[in-house]
Amino acid sequence: MRLLLDLGNTRLKWALQAQPDGWLARGAVDWQGEDLAAALTSAWTGLPPLARVIAASVVDAAREAQVAAVAERLFACTPTWLRTPAHACGVRNAYAEPQRLGVDRFLAMVAAHADGHAPCVLAGVGTALTLDALAGDGQHLGGLIAPGPRLMQQSLLDATARIRPERPGEIVELADNTADAVASGCWQAAAALVERFATRSAARLGATPALILGGGDAAPLLPLLSLPARLSQDSVLRGLAVWANAQ
Repeated sequence: MRLLLDLGNTRLKWALQAQPDGWLARGAVDWQGEDLAAALTSAWTGLPPLARVIAASVVDAAREAQVAAVAERLFACTPTWLRTPAHACGVRNAYAEPQRLGVDRFLAMVAAHADGHAPCVLAGVGTALTLDALAGDGQHLGGLIAPGPRLMQQSLLDATARIRPERPGEIVELADNTADAVASGCWQAAAALVERFATRSAARLGATPALILGGGDAAPLLPLLSLPARLSQDSVLRGLAVWANAQ
């Protein structure tokens, strides 16, 4: 029995894996909660004994230490922290310094490759918007990083004096008010970057790549795209499961 952990920018997602596959339980804890240790203890109390705790993280060492302390107290397991490798599970990292590629991006490619979706373009839509091109043979060709649509909106509000929408905006083609103009501009900018990256990557991938969206804001972005695309749920956790099964 394994506990898989995805420490993302916004929240921690977890899944209890019955080897070799299948989730027996799963959940998520928001980083903004008042007491992380209490929230994790409540979520994990009652889980069966574990053989391993395996974690992927894009957060700071202090939060990793908090999570590790709870895991060690409840399960007597020190988490195995997966740091981005040069290659694993059929995927080869394009970065000259492999560890500088976010482990969440690498694991999303592992999951896509294991599911037979390569060649593909993967878009992670969350606090950041990440884009990666993965060839059919598992070679990562590189990618891009931009602010996610919600972060774009917040950055605009923080940097301007007169753009202060009185309500959350709706996404429309032509806005006649500031609230809708801000929301629509940021979400459509994200959609345009995804489409441009997918279109430009197709020539290098040698085929029409599958376009796969993951992350907390993938679902609202999907209908804004003019290219065929599909949603991928829990790609980091699924990539962790593939990696764990290969060990």
